[in-house]
Amino acid sequence: MEWSDLKIFLAIVRAGTLGGAARLTGQTQPTMGRRLRALEAAIGHTLFQRTSDGLVLTDAGSTVLSHAVRVEEDMLALERALAGRAGVLEGLLRISSSDWFGAHVLSPLIATFRQIHPGVSVELVTDSRLFNLARREADLVFRITPFDEPDIVQRRLMRLDYAVYTAPQVPEPVAGDGSGCVLITMDSAFADIPDAQWLRRLLPRARVGFASNSREAQATQCSAGAGVAVLPCLLGDRMLQLRRIDLGETPPGREVFVGYHRDLRHLARLRAFIDHVFARAGNEDSAY
Repeated sequence: MEWSDLKIFLAIVRAGTLGGAARLTGQTQPTMGRRLRALEAAIGHTLFQRTSDGLVLTDAGSTVLSHAVRVEEDMLALERALAGRAGVLEGLLRISSSDWFGAHVLSPLIATFRQIHPGVSVELVTDSRLFNLARREADLVFRITPFDEPDIVQRRLMRLDYAVYTAPQVPEPVAGDGSGCVLITMDSAFADIPDAQWLRRLLPRARVGFASNSREAQATQCSAGAGVAVLPCLLGDRMLQLRRIDLGETPPGREVFVGYHRDLRHLARLRAFIDHVFARAGNEDSAY
């Protein structure tokens, strides 16, 4: 039995399909099927039952799962412990954030950081999903919700202010109800975040013309004259095609938190990047 095949097995469990596991691991679906068959042959048991909804664990698969998770946790703990001992400023640093924050806030900071430490290779992954720091899906995560995992060290980086924006050629909403106004807002999966609720409350008769979980896409639509949007000021103010409008209230702001697994607290390149970010974009006294 190969540990690498157990990793494939866990990816299939978490994705529910061979295609989903292939996307998680960066491999092909035929490779997923071949590796699964190799593992089943090695242990002499069928691990999944194929159904119309995907792959379901058999009794033998459930037994393997409990052990595979423990093996994964031990291997990841070893990787984090070894990474935490590295004291030189070289190697890979994997960072995750939302799309617009990565492009407009982190990318310039990464550029200046690498001018100082050219031996560090930075991989920036922008995604709306919450990456798992314990599984080393990312070394460092920036997000607007606090971390509640027990082994995560976090700090408050900064406060984000929001404002209402539209293109110069778009009329301002009618005061009181937003009749005739077209909204650019978050998609249904993020419809309950504070600024999206705020916009619907202030403009209840406005219709949604465009929805996306990408602030960058919202800003692009807004600058093209597609409607009215609530955007982070760090994004909206940088787009010359947009203007702020006043609806009589200020949209709710958010806090930005940065988090990493405690096993990486001594990783020199991670500590150096955090210090670089706080010195330029945050507050040195904002420990959380």
